[in-house]
Amino acid sequence: MAQSSGVTGDKAKGTASDTPGGPLSGIVIIDLTRVLAGPFCTMLLSDLGARVIKVENPKGGDDSRAYGPFINGKSGYFIAQNRGKESIALDLKNAGDQAILHRLLKRADVLIENFRPGTMARLGFGQDALKALYPQLIYASTSGFGQTGPYADRPAYDIIAQAMGGIMSITGHEGGEPTRVGASIGDLGAGLFTALGIVSALHHRTRSGEGIAVDVAMLDSQLALLENAIARYYSTGKSPKPMGARHPSIAPFEAYRTQDSHVVIACGNDSLFKTFCGVMGHASLADDPRFATNAKRSEHVVALKETLEVFLTENTTGYWLELFNRTGIPSAPINDVGQAIHDPQVQHRQIVLPVDDPSVAPLAVAGSPIKFSGFTTPPLRPAAPELDQDRAQILADFP
Repeated sequence: MAQSSGVTGDKAKGTASDTPGGPLSGIVIIDLTRVLAGPFCTMLLSDLGARVIKVENPKGGDDSRAYGPFINGKSGYFIAQNRGKESIALDLKNAGDQAILHRLLKRADVLIENFRPGTMARLGFGQDALKALYPQLIYASTSGFGQTGPYADRPAYDIIAQAMGGIMSITGHEGGEPTRVGASIGDLGAGLFTALGIVSALHHRTRSGEGIAVDVAMLDSQLALLENAIARYYSTGKSPKPMGARHPSIAPFEAYRTQDSHVVIACGNDSLFKTFCGVMGHASLADDPRFATNAKRSEHVVALKETLEVFLTENTTGYWLELFNRTGIPSAPINDVGQAIHDPQVQHRQIVLPVDDPSVAPLAVAGSPIKFSGFTTPPLRPAAPELDQDRAQILADFP
């Protein structure tokens, strides 16, 4: 719970009493972040029930308010990462506004910032200074390269982290141009790890009474998301290369041409591959010495793809999907974003819902993929705040 706040979950969120809460209800987060990694982190925490107070620069607010796409003059980019938060504009170089921030921190559980290392200390809000004043405060920092190390002072954006962290080197097709992952995994990965760090720090504080610092770097996060690429490097002595849609150590496990498009097929063991061959009507393929085991299939993956596509191009993607889904073969179409949003399973899970702001209709955004028993998914995502929209309520709640 917030430090001596006495603020209930419903009041803390500043929403109607019938709005579903979450397991972090009552937690107060002061959010000094902007653009993506930090705002994505605090959006996740807001979805879990925390009250997130976004502190913005009075001169324009979060940079992402100026990023498209725009709906009736409002940034869809900003809305997608900042819905459900409150906004107060503070100039952290101004003594009066610094005093307001201290009012918030006295009753906050978490401060999160994504300035370059040293910036907060120069403003008088460094971790050491705040720990002395608010020993139970969790101080979370998300930055390009972390709070320590030779690159700590460098600026970073998503593509910088993707490039330096190795993920661009294994993305795309071999021999092709360097390819960035289509979603900002450099920012989003750091945001996810920061959220996990904050929740872990809250648990630690529950047991110890101590607020601790959380330090997450975008570059570190990219390395942590490389899956088995690091193990492949150490086992072979060679850096992995891009493989398109193919898995480096499982086959079949990629996109295959059909009569009219592509189908994704994934068989993670020999038994499943044997079943798959029988379902296709070519059971003897599983006895081919080149394809009898996963290790052999991975060794002869190009020949495997060529062989499978001879059969798969005899029918349409729809035909194969109906057959594979009926017989338990892991398979999928390659959906574009529109198709993914309108997929019946996605609709059932309520992961994409409209924003509670008529001025940006019909905008919908993704919500939390985490489902809890005892908490329902609201039918709308809360609106994103206008700059300084919640000043009066915030000042009243934090005298």
